[in-house]
Amino acid sequence: MPDRTIFPHAPITEALIDISIELHSETNLELLNTIHDEIKDKYPKKEQRVIWKGEVKYKEGEIPEISSPSSGGPIGYLFKSPDGKQIAQARLNGFTVNRLKPYEKWEVLLKETKDLWDIYSRIANPKGLIKLALRYINRIEIPLPLSDIKEYILTVPEIAPELPQVLENFFMRLVLPKPKIQAMAIITQTMETIPAPGNVLPFIFDIEVYKDKGSAIEFGNMWDEIEELHEFKNEIFFGSITPKTRELFK
Repeated sequence: MPDRTIFPHAPITEALIDISIELHSETNLELLNTIHDEIKDKYPKKEQRVIWKGEVKYKEGEIPEISSPSSGGPIGYLFKSPDGKQIAQARLNGFTVNRLKPYEKWEVLLKETKDLWDIYSRIANPKGLIKLALRYINRIEIPLPLSDIKEYILTVPEIAPELPQVLENFFMRLVLPKPKIQAMAIITQTMETIPAPGNVLPFIFDIEVYKDKGSAIEFGNMWDEIEELHEFKNEIFFGSITPKTRELFK
């Protein structure tokens, strides 16, 4: 069973549940805007979500040129809590709930997502489910000096013995499947600049797990699928840290 430990000082800086969907043609921004009427007591701040796309061609020795005109525009709304730490996204291509630090626990995030989804789905009337995803961004402050990062993190870049063993920075991205539940994980690891006075290494551990249409996801079993994704995320996180790391979160 995945570890269900709840840490008093969890390293999570952001957690989100994302549901990508296909809407009927009659669902528009004006309709999505009415969601705010039902949640504005808890999410009083409203911002428009805008996406722009374009292409630029680069040739050596020449000024970059735009190869196609930009396209896009408003795609939905962000509804934010007074402190800005809880965000609900109602878009024409999906629905997301973001929780910024401090993160309480999974059950709280899941319940809030279910409550908001009931409102979104009733108003937006989605006709198809495209993708389910969870993403957890962790910032782990590893104490310095450090002789071996594997004292804290088990999956890290390996440096050839002949090369200098001091690592100034890195960026590593892993894509891992879990065939048993037809899910995928994208694991991104990097480090931020060491802040003064230089007594911690800010290690970023970003975990995204998802299922798409190839997994035969349906609205009827959506929440069971999301629970499976959360268990998969836990397997990755707890399988990647050491007992010494756990002590940092207590």
